[in-house]
Amino acid sequence: MTDLMDYADAVATFDPVLGIEVHVELGTATKMFDAAPNAFGGDPNTYVTPVSLGLPGSLPVVNRKAVEYAITIGLALNCTIAEYCRFARKNYFYPDLTKAFQTSQYDEPIAYDGWVDVELEDGTLFRVEIERAHMEEDAGKNNHVGGSDGRIHGADYSLVDYNRAGVPLVEIVTRPITGAGDRAPEVARAYVQTLRDIFRALDVSEARMERGNVRADINVSLRPTPESPLGVRSETKNVNSFRGIERAVRFEIQRQAGILAEGGTVVQETRHFHEEDGSTSPGREKSDAEDYRYFPEPDLVPVAPSREWVEELRAGLPELPVARRRRLRAEWDFSDLEMRDVVNADALDLIEATVAAGVSPASARKWWMGELSRRAKETEVALADMAVTPAQIAELQSLVDSGRLTDKLAREVLEGVLAGEGDPTAVVEARGLEVVSDEGALTAAVQEALDANPDIVEKIKAGKVQAAGALVGAVMKATRGQADAARVRELIMEIVGA
Repeated sequence: MTDLMDYADAVATFDPVLGIEVHVELGTATKMFDAAPNAFGGDPNTYVTPVSLGLPGSLPVVNRKAVEYAITIGLALNCTIAEYCRFARKNYFYPDLTKAFQTSQYDEPIAYDGWVDVELEDGTLFRVEIERAHMEEDAGKNNHVGGSDGRIHGADYSLVDYNRAGVPLVEIVTRPITGAGDRAPEVARAYVQTLRDIFRALDVSEARMERGNVRADINVSLRPTPESPLGVRSETKNVNSFRGIERAVRFEIQRQAGILAEGGTVVQETRHFHEEDGSTSPGREKSDAEDYRYFPEPDLVPVAPSREWVEELRAGLPELPVARRRRLRAEWDFSDLEMRDVVNADALDLIEATVAAGVSPASARKWWMGELSRRAKETEVALADMAVTPAQIAELQSLVDSGRLTDKLAREVLEGVLAGEGDPTAVVEARGLEVVSDEGALTAAVQEALDANPDIVEKIKAGKVQAAGALVGAVMKATRGQADAARVRELIMEIVGA
């Protein structure tokens, strides 16, 4: 085991270069080349047809919606869309594809020569060049039984579930990512996160990394200087968390730097990522393209999207996430840190919808990033799955703004909304939580507190106005927190004559 070099020393000694391959499962109703359902879960080997299983005599047919989604992704990544492209057979044998080949694209991808701007945590934009985005099918899933970690090593036997075999994929391949320096782990993470956000904005995939909808293969190499030729790369396979991507890059930089500093040679290989400690371990020596013996798929006709169709899809592109975040940050006057926290909490859509319902951005942020975020963490529920809508938060804030609720009372009302007691106004009426606005009743409550605390009244008359806080507290208790504390203080000072 090679000693890891300190990270700061590693990036000071070597120039890291990245290459990232992202696979996204498309959210079509059926698979890439047959009518089997494209769905998550299900009993093993129930979402299959003869084509999914590669049975003799079965013939594939291209899913038009998958092609549409692939073109849309290419356009969002500023790619050129091919006027003519073909599928190819990528030959290898693993039990997760019974045909002994994967139907993919090789030298004629659907989209190529693109770029995407990635926003880092401090607001810096970093451009990543895209080499290609091509269509292919996913493989089945091997389930290794026995052993300690679910891997094939140490397993007693393996089972294969072909439900995922044939699910449509788009693979996006970057050109070498240079110039990231010591921020390489952050760039890798931000790039994959940007793609995930784009997939969701385009509505082409659920893009849930925990389900494997989005998976990243992370290539890392080191070279002595930015002017030196590219070094030998490792490829860490199927990393499916943002934190994992960042940790895998950092570990590989430290590992390779340790090898090179000792005069060793980095092996071109695939590697496995270990979530528990952020390390990687050897897989197999990396195959080059010629090892797969690509040749054109004889059972599928070429794909030739018309320019009219491509331009129609281009015209339908939504505002993309980075542009949208920068626009909203300026409109809402949020700091970079505030916006980063909103994005990390997955609260951007919720706040935008709340603002659209008539609430100030600051107030919308206060509710979603404060009380609701706290409750979501306590109950281990995603913020978007909380039992309250942006419209209800807007209604709640309007009750505060109109003076019918204090912030404290509003939190009690929110409890009722979350408990399913109705909209905020209905909860206010049912629980009797509205601020006491009757000036006569409020004056009487203040006078009662003054009569019960003559010593405090004397202190106020003597100039110790901070003592009024105790009387405010007494009035708030008497009114069950439904008085306006500011108005109570004003009445105390008026009556005492301080």
